[in-house]
Amino acid sequence: MNKINVTVWNEYGDEQKEKSVADIYPNGLHVTIAGFLNKDGGINAKTALFFEPEHGLTDAVLDNTDVLIWWGHRYHDNLDDRIASRVVERVRRGMGIIFLHSAHKSKPFMLLLGTSGSLSWREAHERSRVWTCSPSHPIAKGVPEQFALDCEEMYGEPFGIPAPLQTVFISWFQGGNVFRSGVTFQRDNGRIFYFQPGHETYPSYHNEHVQRVITNAVKWANPIVKAVSLDCPNVQPLEKI
Repeated sequence: MNKINVTVWNEYGDEQKEKSVADIYPNGLHVTIAGFLNKDGGINAKTALFFEPEHGLTDAVLDNTDVLIWWGHRYHDNLDDRIASRVVERVRRGMGIIFLHSAHKSKPFMLLLGTSGSLSWREAHERSRVWTCSPSHPIAKGVPEQFALDCEEMYGEPFGIPAPLQTVFISWFQGGNVFRSGVTFQRDNGRIFYFQPGHETYPSYHNEHVQRVITNAVKWANPIVKAVSLDCPNVQPLEKI
């Protein structure tokens, strides 16, 4: 069986080299994510970074990517529009994409969903409880009814997204807010999953349940069809006219 080729994309800017972040993710959270994904025998995960040529997302890289994982925060506006459009086009052709945490304001996310991705937020070291509200969904396989994260950045409703294909997880925060923290979409041939946990100063990506969700999401988003293009061809009739 062919492995699912995953590219874990990360800004890896100054904020992730600060001590508070480096203590949790010494080599960057992209390495942590790729590391637990590679423990699954069916996944081959590599990494790409914002400051690499073409933001690490060359045609050659994307040609060998079945599922792209996106983590971004400070450099959303600095992403080359050409690269953002390249990613969107690949998703529409069939590449799966998983947007993590503050990727809700990334150019590819907003272009694919056609909305602002707006939300409310608070960084107050508060407890979060993630509820599985679609337990039969493949992304929820092996995930308990609920699990707690001792510290997470609060994201709260209203969330500026279109109606999801399915809401798989909803999170509650100690300060009282709730948020649709795990939602799916589809654009043309490409499957999309957004998952909220993952602020860089908290160890969410070391949590076994968060790791299970992301691993499941990779398998769910793995392309069923990869189209060469999305042109509108003129075709000959199958029957006599």
